[in-house]
Amino acid sequence: MKIGNRAIGDDATPFVVAEIGANHNGDMDLACRLIDAAAAAGADCVKVQSWTKDSLFAREVYENDRFLSDGRDDGHAEPLEVLVGRYSLSEDDLRLLAAHSAKRGILFSSSVFSLRELEFLVNVLDSPFVKVASMDITNLPFLDAIARKGRPVVLSTGLASLSEIAAAVETVMATDNHQLVLLHCVAQYPPVDADLNLRNINMLRDAFRGVPVGYSDHSIGITIPIAAIARGACLIEKHFTLDKKMEGWDHAISAEPAELSAIVAEGRRVAAALGSYRRRVSDEDMEMRRIFRRSIVAARPIKAGAVIVREDLDFKRPGRGLPPHLVNMVIGRTARRDIADDEILGEDAF
Repeated sequence: MKIGNRAIGDDATPFVVAEIGANHNGDMDLACRLIDAAAAAGADCVKVQSWTKDSLFAREVYENDRFLSDGRDDGHAEPLEVLVGRYSLSEDDLRLLAAHSAKRGILFSSSVFSLRELEFLVNVLDSPFVKVASMDITNLPFLDAIARKGRPVVLSTGLASLSEIAAAVETVMATDNHQLVLLHCVAQYPPVDADLNLRNINMLRDAFRGVPVGYSDHSIGITIPIAAIARGACLIEKHFTLDKKMEGWDHAISAEPAELSAIVAEGRRVAAALGSYRRRVSDEDMEMRRIFRRSIVAARPIKAGAVIVREDLDFKRPGRGLPPHLVNMVIGRTARRDIADDEILGEDAF
């Protein structure tokens, strides 16, 4: 499958999504600078989140003035409802950011949380794919509507059991839209290393044959997303900020520009190094054989007509003569000519 003009799959370069999310803090100038920095870092795509204070939470969440249990709700002077409203993006905001991304030559998409947001993302912004957040993996009617748009669907699997993931995959595939990428995801912000379970990348690939598998990262630093690429992740989604110390929900676990650049560059290097499952000796290695491998050599001078014994032979580099595994075929042969000490032996010597 493809997202834009980029192939997605086991043999393709990892597709890197700079997840701006709400790290624009409602400031479109900051959002544009984030897009600029993501493009400069080499990311393939920038992504935001399309929600409003009315499409995300029921009234009781605002009355409780809290929706997170991991501490990210702490320290905000404004009520949650005000903060959610300020961090939301209007349709005009989304148009501006999509246009700015196009100007910078980087793909633009969004996570959607309502049918109206889906329609706008696909029908107006012509997004190359639709991202589905972990919270909606069990929202099967919404998944059905998303898949019927015919765009690639990128689905995070955080919080979900294997049976719930299977139901989501079946829902998407039932629409005849087979352009699906699953993202292994741990929904903690940040997770402890022992909970990351990167082997789930391989498990999901085995469980859902033909469905590419990537990784949505909430860890701190660059080590884990690069490790995910080493595990075969075809798409990496990493939260992105200009400064981890900024106020907001996700800045602290996000990558700054230098880190995103490292994920892109080192991730591509790791992906290239994965190479092929098939064992193959390169032309360069074939040439190195002659230099690094050993040949049978004379351990001492041997007179013409002498019968070769084991004590007459040794093994030394380079490997342009008879190889050591033929030693038993040499023992017992008669020397055709005088053989010098330390001479590399070939068939002409016997």
